[in-house]
Amino acid sequence: MKATKHKSDRLTRRRALARLLGASSGYALIAHRAWAAPPASGSRLMETQRTGAEIIQVTTERFDQSNIYCEVPYCSKDSRLFVYARRKPDPSPNRTQFVAVELGSWKQHVIDTAVSLSGCAIRPDGVFYYLKQGSDGQLTIRQVDLADGQTKEVYRFEPKWSIRSLGTVSADGRYYAGGTMTEPGWKIFDIALVDLAEGSQKILDRDPFILNPHPQFEPGRGRTLMIQHNRGGRYSADGQLQRLVGPEGATLYLLDVPGGSRTHLQVGKPHTTPCTGHEAWIGTTGRILLSVAAGGAFAPEKGNLLVVRAGEPAQVMARGYRFGHVGVSRCGRFFCCDDWKTPYRIVVGSTRTGRCAVVCESKTSPTGSQNTHPHPYLTPDLRWVIFNSNRTGFAHIYAARVPEGMLDELDSSA
Repeated sequence: MKATKHKSDRLTRRRALARLLGASSGYALIAHRAWAAPPASGSRLMETQRTGAEIIQVTTERFDQSNIYCEVPYCSKDSRLFVYARRKPDPSPNRTQFVAVELGSWKQHVIDTAVSLSGCAIRPDGVFYYLKQGSDGQLTIRQVDLADGQTKEVYRFEPKWSIRSLGTVSADGRYYAGGTMTEPGWKIFDIALVDLAEGSQKILDRDPFILNPHPQFEPGRGRTLMIQHNRGGRYSADGQLQRLVGPEGATLYLLDVPGGSRTHLQVGKPHTTPCTGHEAWIGTTGRILLSVAAGGAFAPEKGNLLVVRAGEPAQVMARGYRFGHVGVSRCGRFFCCDDWKTPYRIVVGSTRTGRCAVVCESKTSPTGSQNTHPHPYLTPDLRWVIFNSNRTGFAHIYAARVPEGMLDELDSSA
């Protein structure tokens, strides 16, 4: 009798949890079982590396999937969830799925379908935005608060508009921005700015070399946009990429929002070696962390991870690794980068002291596909690094537990 009652109680609790995380929250639940009987959406502990980091393989299904990117953490504010994207073989306009994963239990919940990875963005408080094509063919911006899973439409673009880059949203949710192209011919590119409060849109900036702009709102007041300027980049008239950047190399500039005035930063030629195209705001400090080509005065032993602020020369933040992709923790205290050489180690460090250490080896073998690049980022609670790797022969998403005490030691002045 007791055993039956306990079993009934467990079933009741599971059903209640399913209602909480499922229909009532907006999430469609994906079943999760123990690895002993692995389902398609299971996870597994791969190993504990020499650093003490536990490596969890989060995804096992053979979809085109990505942890999105590393410039900002795609996580709920409380670090309960992170979001990844996967594309299923589906002919419908909304082919991409965004999936929320519970850190620790690794349970997965489908948030919604979207047109692609392009246009997705997240606010510091964990409200996630993505683009979806409506039944009338118009592109819409939708948002979901990762705290409760509720989704809603917040804007409908004018006909024929699209977003070609990742999106970005101001911390207060007022403005949304992304790269677009409104003129035919593949010669001029634009930054689209949407005022979500007023329900209006406009072209904020236009340039032949913002073909890969990586727009990022400053996460404090959110009235400044960082833009990547791929000088010399070029498309053919029929839309084929001929070169992503020319001999001038990439640099960065800032845009005032909503005015659109430019402020150029002292990075890239002639100030430094060219920017790699990997950069992120350091919290609300007004400073930007970026990597530059590792050579000459910026060779790995001298430091190719830099910090810059408007009106000031760039300074070396850290050295000793060939820093590639760049991410900064939501609090701004720590950075997380990949070391761009075999075995593609993941390095974390303090933005205050510049001291850094290896969390783990990603063991990926990068190809032209972005989901084979580690793109690591720290969760807001600083306990996990989320990254990509094709170490098994297929690109999957992984989580590495940050060794206890590592970040405190790096941030210590002793």
